[in-house]
Amino acid sequence: MKIHKEGRRILFVTILVLVATNLLLFQYNASRLFNQIFAVCSALAFLLLLQFFRSPFRRRFTNEDLLIAPADGKVVVIEEVQEPEYFGDARRQISIFMSPINVHITRNPVSGIVKYFKYHPGNYLVAWHPKSSTQNERTTVVVESEAGPLVLFRQIAGAMARRIVWYVNEGDEVSQGDEFGFIKFGSRVDLFIPLDAEVKVELGQKVKGGETVVCQFKV
Repeated sequence: MKIHKEGRRILFVTILVLVATNLLLFQYNASRLFNQIFAVCSALAFLLLLQFFRSPFRRRFTNEDLLIAPADGKVVVIEEVQEPEYFGDARRQISIFMSPINVHITRNPVSGIVKYFKYHPGNYLVAWHPKSSTQNERTTVVVESEAGPLVLFRQIAGAMARRIVWYVNEGDEVSQGDEFGFIKFGSRVDLFIPLDAEVKVELGQKVKGGETVVCQFKV
């Protein structure tokens, strides 16, 4: 288990603040019970933050016919929709909700070439809100997969998530399972795939980024 690079600075600052606060309390606060309770709460808060920025090892495999989950979480949407930003036609949307206790690394669901990238500033509706896909802060990435089909995926900030980080740009070559970004403090990822792709997940299913097969392309 490693700590993700996006969390190292936050964790360093947090532990400095907590240690300094606890030392001041033990020095100047006469209530021993309060100081002990605060120390325990500080330790628990730091451990919660630490688990949020964990970067666990994932078994990596590549298969050009398969699309793998870009993030840990629960499948909350599987439906046919109109995708207006890039395709302008009907696609199947699959959405994965990431709770604060999930790993928040986002991974490339396919290998290929980034044909389109755009960052959208926006609101911070709760991640399961139907309009979060079009109104929240988000990134849109379209990759021409090695199997042929174009795949669109979005990082979407939620009510708690206030920063989206990405590591890809238009024209980049990306590899399935590699990190393409990070979303801080809870959110979701949307996938838009061809209608003839065979979906391999179900509503409510928990998935693992970089490991769970989401669909198989018809090639």
